[in-house]
Amino acid sequence: MKLKQFRITNFRSVNDSGWLDVSDVTALIGENEAGKTNLLLPLWKFNPTAAGEISLLDDMPRSRYAEMRDKPESHRFVFCQFELTAAEIKIANDYGVEVKEGSTVIARRNFNGGYGFEFPEFSDVEFTHTYNPALLKPAEVEGEEPDKGPNLWSIFFNRLPKFVYYSNYGNLDDQIYLPHVVANMARDDLGQREAAKARTLKVLFDLVNLSAEEMLELARSTGVVERVNQQGQKVGDVTTKTDDEIQEDDKQLRERLALLQAASSKLTKNFSDWWKQGDYKFRLVADGNYFRILVADGLRLDEIELENRSAGLQWFLSFFLVFTYESEDAHEEAIVLLDEPGHSLHPLAQRDLTAFFNSLAKTNQLIFTTHSPFMIDADRLDRVRKVFVGEDGSTEASSDLGLTKGAKGLKDRGATYAVHSALNLTVAESLLLGCKPIIVEGPSDQHYLTAIKTILIGKGKIAPKSELVFPPSGGAKTAKLIASILSGRDDELPIVLLDSDVAGKQAIKSLRGDLYAEVNERVLETDDVFADLVGTEIEDLIPSSLMIQVLDRMERRAEQDFDDVHDPKKPIIPQIKHWAASEGFELEHGWKVKLALGVKEKLLSNSDRYVEDEDIVRWKALFDKLL
Repeated sequence: MKLKQFRITNFRSVNDSGWLDVSDVTALIGENEAGKTNLLLPLWKFNPTAAGEISLLDDMPRSRYAEMRDKPESHRFVFCQFELTAAEIKIANDYGVEVKEGSTVIARRNFNGGYGFEFPEFSDVEFTHTYNPALLKPAEVEGEEPDKGPNLWSIFFNRLPKFVYYSNYGNLDDQIYLPHVVANMARDDLGQREAAKARTLKVLFDLVNLSAEEMLELARSTGVVERVNQQGQKVGDVTTKTDDEIQEDDKQLRERLALLQAASSKLTKNFSDWWKQGDYKFRLVADGNYFRILVADGLRLDEIELENRSAGLQWFLSFFLVFTYESEDAHEEAIVLLDEPGHSLHPLAQRDLTAFFNSLAKTNQLIFTTHSPFMIDADRLDRVRKVFVGEDGSTEASSDLGLTKGAKGLKDRGATYAVHSALNLTVAESLLLGCKPIIVEGPSDQHYLTAIKTILIGKGKIAPKSELVFPPSGGAKTAKLIASILSGRDDELPIVLLDSDVAGKQAIKSLRGDLYAEVNERVLETDDVFADLVGTEIEDLIPSSLMIQVLDRMERRAEQDFDDVHDPKKPIIPQIKHWAASEGFELEHGWKVKLALGVKEKLLSNSDRYVEDEDIVRWKALFDKLL
């Protein structure tokens, strides 16, 4: 199952988040106290790898606690919509539900811990009463119920992905005093910070294959006897070790050394396989009541205590332990939830962290919260969801990054500022770091061209000398303004690529007659690479079969599919608008971006399935002009 959307209701500060789309990496941005954590925690508690217990007092909205606590089973707090794999589609079909490729299932959980499922397309299916006819076995004794096998509910429940949650509270940033660790691990009343640290330490000791109690026992020396006077007062220690006690001490010390050496080697190797940014060597040490982690690397050969290394390394090691060892064999399927990751890192290190997220996303979906513009990839704003305080004081979220209305009608400045800063950083990098900007009209164009660039590079058709970025101008009319800003890099005007529709043609004429009067060839239009179409847009570069497939799944209000009316000899965007109007509905705001995201995801996941040779030829002809 792959998470496509989630919705949080009646959880702490969240009344109803509405459905939020999820991609391979999803960023929830907002100011402090906006409620970002309150969107992650219920996801974790949906199906946690460890811990993540539901607490009615802590998790129910305080204003509704009195009315909700008596019937926790009546109140759902999290809904997750998953796209089904081919195997799960076959299971549903075997159970008599005729779901097809691309179908989804909605799973939900209530405050009593109960789960429920529903198919959006087959809402009448009762999962607890749906069985596979092929597994039915007649009753062995007359009058008894036949064995129906597992119901569909149990099959789908066992296929739910696990969720791994990590916050900075769990960092191993202090010396580890074993008596406190033993005491804390036996308690269930710890605060959030101490509970998070105890959780990480438990994982660490699991790595050593010892409990904290066993580690404490091994770390303490034996054979020391206290001497007291007649009043029972301690007056000193004398060592009274027999030969047998000395041998037992030696055995324990050697066993502890062997265990810690094995764990140190395991930790060093696995961490280096996972995090490629440094050559770190770890050594675990147990001495008396204390347990420490010593760290050395290729540049700093001397071993230093972990708490004296960077906060960034402490975060990476602690998250690595929880993610890798807590989720065990399930971690490749788990969905990773990170609360304010890397806030202690240098801005450049935060950029490295986002690159690491992209690598991790090959095996795990990842959702994280942040308020840092350095954690936002301006080329992937489709991943960003704004979190803010709504007019009623509750936490709200939106995929619409232009939405600015917040509490009491005031503008939400925090999340908006982070997005704007990320965009400014991208422009600055284009100017300062040698990237080559190519101005396009809107974010949908940016998504399509980024995907095409990736495919062409992967197939060895182009080899750009510098990184190609596609800053959107916000429309054909504002392309001139963005071009003026970007020309400050080396006085060379950037290439502009515009649609060949009416608005694009007008902008092209204006640019070539004014700012680009002496370099008309740097203003390109989509018609330049088409021999049989005029009035084209960026969307016409994409295989129409893929566009149609994504559109018909995205827009189900029409009685007649767009596939039935599409004319391949005409530009596609005007046809989509006409189709929607003839079907009697209005395309939602931002529909072009939503369509672009769906197309981009499929293109990058399996380009050979959708892309023909003629597409590659056309794309290369365009990028040869851009380069």
